[in-house]
Amino acid sequence: MWGIVPAAGRGSRIQPLAFSKELLPVGSRTLDARQRPCAVSEYLLERLVRGGADKICFVISPGKSDIIEYYGARFESSALVYVVQPEPAGLCDAIFRAGPLIAEHEVVTIGLPDTVWFPADALETLPEDVLSFLLFPVEDPQFFDAVLTDSEQRVEEIRVKQPQPGSHWIWGAIKMPGTIFHALHRLWLERERGDEYLGTLVNAWLRGGGQALGIRAGTSYVDVGTVHGYRMAMRLLSAASADHGSDAPPGATASAGAPGHDALDRSARATDGRTAQP
Repeated sequence: MWGIVPAAGRGSRIQPLAFSKELLPVGSRTLDARQRPCAVSEYLLERLVRGGADKICFVISPGKSDIIEYYGARFESSALVYVVQPEPAGLCDAIFRAGPLIAEHEVVTIGLPDTVWFPADALETLPEDVLSFLLFPVEDPQFFDAVLTDSEQRVEEIRVKQPQPGSHWIWGAIKMPGTIFHALHRLWLERERGDEYLGTLVNAWLRGGGQALGIRAGTSYVDVGTVHGYRMAMRLLSAASADHGSDAPPGATASAGAPGHDALDRSARATDGRTAQP
């Protein structure tokens, strides 16, 4: 199974930083009896591995060599590879950069590397034979891609960053067979690469007779792309580590003194956090 991690964005909402936003320290991990900072993207990688991904492809911009230096060739049990998106051209362009690596018989999972969400094993609830979205309830769905579903979990429409989307459920991760991944790629090319957001492409797929499921298995979701979101992620991780029944990543903890916290408060420009309901 492949995991795709689109990590080519500029991260303008939380700049200036001296490193890629995907390496922003959020909490810490205990490895070999020692604590070290935990990059925010490690939470996604841990969830992809837990969901069955044994190969993970980072899609990076030319200036993000620090991600390669940080992760190298492996994360836990999964092999890592890297492809380049030369210019920022949207999520569809980013994920389809991984297309040459993916065979039609393989399963593909996709997640966003500047988010923290629970439960950590939620990807396991998504079927592998259909395009499926892992859904989370959020307080401000207008900042996300809200997903409308019917009584049988079939996706009716994805409303991309609309002021009144009509649903507080948003997608946070995706799973699909390689056949559908490549079918979506062909549709994107037919539409002259005009879809920046995956939601508009999926809407065209649905209008053409395609099907998708929206699985409401998520409970908490935080976008760490702003200072407020960063603070909410720290609180979410603190609550998870305090709960002995939690499925927080092994060794992951949150601390107000985590590296980078004070620097963020001083330098980040954006404050409009996107946070999930508890």
